[in-house]
Amino acid sequence: MGGKVFIDLRAMKEDFLGEILQVVGEKKKLSKDDFHKLRELTQESFIWVEGELKEDPRAPGGRELHVSKVKDVRLAQQPYPIAKKEHSVDFLLDHRHLVIRSPKFERILLIREHILDSLREWYKRDGWHEVHPPILQFTAVEGGATLFPVKYFDQTAFLSQSAQLYLEIMIFSLGKVYSLTPSFRAEKSRTRRHLAEYWHFEAEAANYDLEDLLKAEEEPIAYAIRRILEDDRIREWVKEFRGDVEDLENIKTPFPRITYDEAIDILQSKGVKVKWGDDLGADEEKILSSDFETPFFVTLYPTKMKPFYVKIVEGDEERCYAADMMAPNYGEITGGSQREDNIESMVERIKKEGFDPELYFWYLDLRRYGGVPHSGYGLGVERFVQWLLNLDHIRDAIPFPRLARRKMLV
Repeated sequence: MGGKVFIDLRAMKEDFLGEILQVVGEKKKLSKDDFHKLRELTQESFIWVEGELKEDPRAPGGRELHVSKVKDVRLAQQPYPIAKKEHSVDFLLDHRHLVIRSPKFERILLIREHILDSLREWYKRDGWHEVHPPILQFTAVEGGATLFPVKYFDQTAFLSQSAQLYLEIMIFSLGKVYSLTPSFRAEKSRTRRHLAEYWHFEAEAANYDLEDLLKAEEEPIAYAIRRILEDDRIREWVKEFRGDVEDLENIKTPFPRITYDEAIDILQSKGVKVKWGDDLGADEEKILSSDFETPFFVTLYPTKMKPFYVKIVEGDEERCYAADMMAPNYGEITGGSQREDNIESMVERIKKEGFDPELYFWYLDLRRYGGVPHSGYGLGVERFVQWLLNLDHIRDAIPFPRLARRKMLV
């Protein structure tokens, strides 16, 4: 236009990540060859240019780069597979390797990174230690039906459902530990908040009861949200996804706490057909959480609903010291509990769940040889990101989603 070429550039330098930078090439200021290279650019081409960055309120982001030299150009073939039109979900998943370049996903990934940095920062400051548990495991943490079996030489191993059991081992060395690992659940769920592979931020601490644990969940979550809002650029991105951040600004600790019994009463008062002892699914959790403007905890679940490692309430075998953190208008984002320290009770419950106690000899040894009261929890990273950014589906909260009911190509 008028002897100038205008380029929308996704710049791979830190100051520009997540933004579109306008690049201007002027015919009179460039060699004939360099100007020709800019004129011939196609969508998604790679360019490496040098120039002067100038403030300009008319440009995206209020600044533009005026090119003085073109150092390299790699032309992209045309037509580009992702056109400026509506595409089906399956098409976009099949082309995830290209979709991930978009400014939308660039911002989601940067926000996700910011969240994990903030969580690590809080735990480090509070004296926790990051550890690295195995992904190949030989015992189940959750239900056996959700395991992914893997051939391991002459044994059968499983992809990790959770790092929890290994974190429990490590508290005897380090006291308070956390990890960030992938977890795998072979659930054929079709809800908007389920993945077959997701990232799990988990923590376990010695000498923590349930109330200690809830504080170690709510404080880092509140801290991560506060840190996001303190960064002007990240704050604006979150605002673009959510529409507003006022509700996030009002999140303070301690988070509200209600018991499972109270949750059932609330749901029944809203006409939900649910009775004591029923599990709370995605629909029930969303209805329940619509009454809250801040994350909150549901505590003291029925024992029969929770795994063998959750401690039973003294004097009340029907209830256990489990707690889930629910996010407003969403549902569960963390699950945790005080751990059982009664070996006899644990062995009986392992058998009830259809597992062989002999496979858990090492886990039972933790109670036999100097057991310590302890508690732990796990945060689903993608669920947290989905809720925070009000994403329509959890598949957009992870670079390469693994979904149960479609063939994965990327």
